[in-house]
Amino acid sequence: MTELMGSLSLATDLGTGQPLGHGLSTGLLAVSLADAMGCEPDRLRSVQQVAMLRFIGCTSDAADLARAMGTDDVAFSAAFAPVFMGQPGEGVKVMFDTVGSGQSRPRRAMLFARLLTDPGGTARSMASHCEVASMLAVRLGLGPDVSQALSHAYERWDGKGFPDRLEGEEIPFEVRVAVVARDADLFARLGEDVVAKLESRRGRAYDPAVVDAYIGLRPPHREAEWQAILDAEPRPIAYVDDIDRALTALADFADLKSTWTRGHSPRVAELAHGAGQIAGEDAETCRRLRRAGLVHDVGRVGIGNDIWDKPGPLATAEWEQIRLHPYHTERILSRCAALAHLGASACSHHERLDGSGYPRQAEALNGEANLLATADVLAALTAARPHRPAMTLEDAARVLTTEADQGRLDRRAVSHVIEAAGLSPTPPGTTNPAGLTDREVAVLRLLARGSTNRQVGDALFISPKTVGRHVENIYAKIGVSTRAGAAIFAMEHRLLT
Repeated sequence: MTELMGSLSLATDLGTGQPLGHGLSTGLLAVSLADAMGCEPDRLRSVQQVAMLRFIGCTSDAADLARAMGTDDVAFSAAFAPVFMGQPGEGVKVMFDTVGSGQSRPRRAMLFARLLTDPGGTARSMASHCEVASMLAVRLGLGPDVSQALSHAYERWDGKGFPDRLEGEEIPFEVRVAVVARDADLFARLGEDVVAKLESRRGRAYDPAVVDAYIGLRPPHREAEWQAILDAEPRPIAYVDDIDRALTALADFADLKSTWTRGHSPRVAELAHGAGQIAGEDAETCRRLRRAGLVHDVGRVGIGNDIWDKPGPLATAEWEQIRLHPYHTERILSRCAALAHLGASACSHHERLDGSGYPRQAEALNGEANLLATADVLAALTAARPHRPAMTLEDAARVLTTEADQGRLDRRAVSHVIEAAGLSPTPPGTTNPAGLTDREVAVLRLLARGSTNRQVGDALFISPKTVGRHVENIYAKIGVSTRAGAAIFAMEHRLLT
């Protein structure tokens, strides 16, 4: 479990614009603080898990954040991190400096004014982060204490945090420790006087007892080595009960990054697995194909949504960013022994046989890499993207055949993936989850893709008021309170294909 969380923490480092290893260092420091405060092993374990996974909701509103800020959401998150637990004026200054970066002054002024007229925006954003983090924790197989703590990941000691304005010891202990550990590591990396910074927020953002523990401990700042975070785990070691369910949660974490990619990775996994079976591969190979498909795009979280969601042509610098995401995927997977064997195929999903792909421009691809690369193309073509509508399966099959004719995709892989795509992913007679009606599923599907109530109404020929009633009923049935939570539910139950 700690290995899996370690890989996830590397992904959240990318998604929040932090150096790789920041989450590991935070987890290591949090365990040291909790141990110094006399915690028992079970509490130490939950502290470690919350500290490492506190930002797994970071993809929940990435698209909205990039749109509202008019800039790279990853860069904005990195700039905002040091002041997030500070005084309100600090955050306003950072927003003023970063909103609409690189755009004209009138455009920046308009974006900033829009933010100021939406005082509830931060609360909505943090609520979605927390709800998604809690939902993903359950699917990862973590305990109720961890899920509950993550649902309050941004609370402050003085009651001015999010999402529920909890105060003092109402805040889960794991969160109180994780907040101090994260910021201490952040300040150390920035070359700040850590003790002075913690003292300035003592009794405001931070639990005084946790700050005192840090000052008494005065731990030296160091990069957390992978083995160190494993050694810090309380015994007995915790293992993942259902690795496929956990990897599907990881896939949804990555796909949530953009409204255009939600549901993409499980679809790739499904196609690759089916194509492997058609090709006569053994059960272990097919299982590996499915798992590689689930995690192949986790590196995408490190690229800003100003690039992923851009409707027009990408500039050269933007393409260079895009070309990095398979490399990030491989680095995230390589640290975990149980996932490292998936890295080679997962990293190759944009490679082509003629060497025109990326990131390595490799030409010699094995059978698994060929199937995964072809499955990725077909899944992408049959879904809408910012620059084009979704293709029919027939049109997408013709594109794949042309790619094979021109030597970029393997002809046998193309044939097997097209055949796999013709199989119905949803067996006839399947009932909707949580008692949702067909109309509610249709509304949920559009919500999860980022449509407003008015856009949902236009698509389904109903009024926005009627959409609002459907949304209320959907939230009540599936037990969520945010659009991001609804999207995660839709992705988990494969309602977007």
